[in-house]
Amino acid sequence: MSRIAATFARLAAQRRLALIAYLTVGYPRLDMTPSLVEAAADSGADAIELGIPFSDPLADGRTIQIASQQALKGGMTVARALEAASAARKKSEVPLLFMTYLNPILAFGLERFCRAASEAGVDGLIVPDLPPVESADLRRAADASQIDLVFFVAPTSSEAGIAAACRAATGFIYCIAVTGVTGARAELDPALLPLIETARRHTSLPIVVGFGISRVEHLRALEGKADGVIVASALLDAIARAPEDPQTQVRRFLSDLRQQPTG
Repeated sequence: MSRIAATFARLAAQRRLALIAYLTVGYPRLDMTPSLVEAAADSGADAIELGIPFSDPLADGRTIQIASQQALKGGMTVARALEAASAARKKSEVPLLFMTYLNPILAFGLERFCRAASEAGVDGLIVPDLPPVESADLRRAADASQIDLVFFVAPTSSEAGIAAACRAATGFIYCIAVTGVTGARAELDPALLPLIETARRHTSLPIVVGFGISRVEHLRALEGKADGVIVASALLDAIARAPEDPQTQVRRFLSDLRQQPTG
């Protein structure tokens, strides 16, 4: 059983929502990612999504764009992101997933990238600009390296689109909480719960909600509805408030977010 599957099985038995923390690789400094993964895992994160910076992140809002640009200016590359993931794996056994766009993977080489990610200890891959119907080549490369490939469903997805994403995915289904790009928000979209219910009809995989998740109230609202949440922009905002001590910011933010009833 993969780390991702084992983690969701354990949390389901505990009736607990998975908390997945997003970190931009190389932010706030080039060498910080492994220690931030360790801090996140020690503070309640059940898995870590590592965003590989890209110059044209279409699905990302201002916070992740700024973090990505800073990491790119600092010298972050795909090769260095793989090195950072390998170093992070030595510090924690939580599942690690790369989030990146298709162009950097193609430039590196599909098979080469998946093989290197697997060797670094990465368990899953999220590619926002890859439609399920165009994923066969990456699917084969990911399967060969035993890496889960996660797909998105959104409030704007048709039922056929949701079904296609559910057929193509392994690991979990990434359920977009809002219409638009990433970024912390005050309220959950009313269309979210019906979207989760629709996805449930098409898959037995865990359903994980991301985009805009930032508050304890969001986690409470999703208890018993979703299987996990991804917290991204709000965590990066916390790091940005004290970039000289990002580990403390990560620990404080995630520990506070975990202070909610479970079950």
